Amino acid sequence: MCVWAAVAAFSASAQAPQPPEIAARAYLLVDVTAGQVLAAKDADKPVEPASLTKLMTAYIVFDALKAGKISLTQTFPVSERAWKMPGSRMFIDPKMQVPLEDLIKGMIVQSGNDATMALAEGVGGSAERFVQMMNDQAKALGMKSSSFKNPEGLTVAGHMTTARDLATLATRLMRDFPEYVGYYAIQHYRYPGTPAANDTNRNLLLFRDPSVDGLKTGHTDAAGYCLVATARRAVPALGTGAQGQRRLLSVVLGAASENARAAESQKLLNWGYTAFDAVRLVAAGQPVASPRVWKGQAATVKLGRPDGVVVAVPAGEGGKLKTEVARPDPLVAPLLRGQAVGTLRVSQSNGALVAEVPLTVLETVEESGLLGRAWDALRLWIQ
Repeated sequence: MCVWAAVAAFSASAQAPQPPEIAARAYLLVDVTAGQVLAAKDADKPVEPASLTKLMTAYIVFDALKAGKISLTQTFPVSERAWKMPGSRMFIDPKMQVPLEDLIKGMIVQSGNDATMALAEGVGGSAERFVQMMNDQAKALGMKSSSFKNPEGLTVAGHMTTARDLATLATRLMRDFPEYVGYYAIQHYRYPGTPAANDTNRNLLLFRDPSVDGLKTGHTDAAGYCLVATARRAVPALGTGAQGQRRLLSVVLGAASENARAAESQKLLNWGYTAFDAVRLVAAGQPVASPRVWKGQAATVKLGRPDGVVVAVPAGEGGKLKTEVARPDPLVAPLLRGQAVGTLRVSQSNGALVAEVPLTVLETVEESGLLGRAWDALRLWIQ
């Protein structure tokens, strides 16, 4: 589901909750579970991402891991270039052969620019080739306002992104690589033989809020203090187990200090959980609609979302929602599982749009035999 489905709706609604004052140059709050933007300020303004750049570096590394091109246990060399990287460091040197998993932890927990460069050179063959991979991936993810010049995020002319693009990247990172995102919740890590004082994750919310499990901090003089934070909290009304978890994601850019970026992110997340209710309209795997199919081996097709349909609505408005399905008619087989067919439109009682949820085919409907197709073709012609 697109994470930007309802940004226009809430801004147009007189009943939309007003976000608190956030002391930052730009911010964005997304309900990842519902796929909706809850609040935004200057979300499309170009900004320097600082070490938030490492979210894209991690995406490329995780993708290579998932594809079996590299493994967590293999070791990477440390080049002179990686060793001499300025800024935050893991404190590795050219005498070392460092396991890939340790480089990942060094990049994520310590925000090590040396670890990041070693990963970029190891996965891409060179930092320059890796940067091209980053920009290609940004295009593939729909990050239309991002341009990467390096893998670590140090200030370079033209190295830019936006809060919206960062939210897209972070959301896809969690969705595409659930097996690896646990690294972002690690509070302490250091490589053997490196300074003990350099072992603490800079994301202060990991120590303040048990529901926060990521993601990444960033800071340069030009970017200010930045944080992409995500929390997952149980909502009994959504169900039990994983189905009952509601995830929010905040992007706070250009805060005044390390403590300020944490405090403002916490304020935004807490507001999102209290100002909006999560409402499950359809359970996972259940159809939203089962319209008739022509020329198919089945009489109907199930349209819905594999994860079900959850929407975020202003607190107290959950019992007043209206739904409407818009779809092509007639529907003619074959219809393949995952194929986009129609939209579920959800609105409040005052008519304000809450979300437009793309619907997909839940179970493939194969084409019928020649006789069945001919019979349905005749019936369609008569209609």
